[in-house]
Amino acid sequence: MRTENARLRAENAELRAENTALKQRVAELEARIANLEKNSSNSSKPPSSDIVKPKAPNAKKGKRHIGGQPGHPKHERTPFAPDELDDTWEYVLEQCPVCGGPLEDARILPRVVQQVELAEKPGHIEEHRALAYWCPRCRKFHYAPLPEEVRKSGLVGPRLTALVAYLKGGCHASYSTIQVYLRDVMKIPLSAGQISRVIAKAGAALDSPYDELLAALPNESHLNVDETGHKEKGDPFWTWCFRSATFALFKIDPSRGSRVLIEVLGKEFDGVLGCDYFSAYRKYMREFEVTVQFCLAHLVRDVKFLTTLPDKVTQNYGERVLERLRQLFRIIHRRGKMREEKFQRALERAREKLVATAKHAPVRREAQNMAERFQKYGKAYFEFITTPGVEPTNNLAEQAIRFVVIDRKVTQGTRSEKGRRWCERIWTVMATCAMQGRSAFEYLCKAVQTYFTGQTAPSLIFDSS
Repeated sequence: MRTENARLRAENAELRAENTALKQRVAELEARIANLEKNSSNSSKPPSSDIVKPKAPNAKKGKRHIGGQPGHPKHERTPFAPDELDDTWEYVLEQCPVCGGPLEDARILPRVVQQVELAEKPGHIEEHRALAYWCPRCRKFHYAPLPEEVRKSGLVGPRLTALVAYLKGGCHASYSTIQVYLRDVMKIPLSAGQISRVIAKAGAALDSPYDELLAALPNESHLNVDETGHKEKGDPFWTWCFRSATFALFKIDPSRGSRVLIEVLGKEFDGVLGCDYFSAYRKYMREFEVTVQFCLAHLVRDVKFLTTLPDKVTQNYGERVLERLRQLFRIIHRRGKMREEKFQRALERAREKLVATAKHAPVRREAQNMAERFQKYGKAYFEFITTPGVEPTNNLAEQAIRFVVIDRKVTQGTRSEKGRRWCERIWTVMATCAMQGRSAFEYLCKAVQTYFTGQTAPSLIFDSS
């Protein structure tokens, strides 16, 4: 009997230990699942809009019809101006098309159809001849000098060079795609090597404007910064995006650390840096006392992650903090309907409530990490309240970097330092021209033209005058 009791006690203890281990394993797996699903639903749009305007629970899901939606205003293309027309054709009637009788001028405007057509041969081929001369005195042949822009551009002229650069950098086209387009559409056969040399010339034309923006970055009053992965022959690099109020600059670097921030912005950056909670920004902030505005949208994601964890206490804590964030964003979205003084007071009250709720955390690892974040960096989430022009989220930099992410997926990265420098410059031109309402193609035309003539390239610094 004693032996049987001992066996049963041992078996019971073994089952209890196994049950405890299984419970712990289930908790680990649930936490891992929650971590994998952390950004799956809100990584492509501002989370603040989701928590302020949640979808109605009983909303009917109907299929949306294509085209214009009921109630939307009609949009029509603005006609071309008279000075934009290359040709005008007038069609007349000699007699009534019904009865054959004579007609009189109706003195009303004609029916107009404007048509845009592609020229049968878009390319314009020129031949530049430098005449040869013989000098009887020195007994040598001499050629008349070619214009500098002709000599430097060679086979491909400035506007065609700009078009190739635009296709490569703005349309994510490969060398072979550009080659086929030029051959089939433009009737201009170019080799892949020639296209590569054209791209190199266009990149060189952008060196000066790019360096000018790089030098201007440390003097900006506020910047938004973000980074994304980049591949070069399989090696990991990082594309950094620095976005000011009027321009965006891209820099590709092997490092994702604070060294890049030091190189670009220096150790005495006096503006406000909008960014996410990544460690490189926190280190740069601590070491050089830089003012930082951490992204509230990223904070929303991190708090929402707490609500997905299996521990109920942590979930409840996350819900309380999330509700305070909802209150804060409701005020932010109502800014246009409130007087500035009232808006500021409402923001201050919402901030105080949020910080107090976040710091009052239960004794759970994830909750304590969030409370510690507010303890150390709580002020850095609310610089936008007292600093005009600073956004509460880092959406501006994230929007600018989407173009780079698309380019990375299409082109699979770069293969050399020369390719990196080209990407930095053309991405900077595309993003900056879009921000300033300028034509990127026309800017490339001017930049290439000035490069070929040895003049100063047009600036990308925004001129408000």
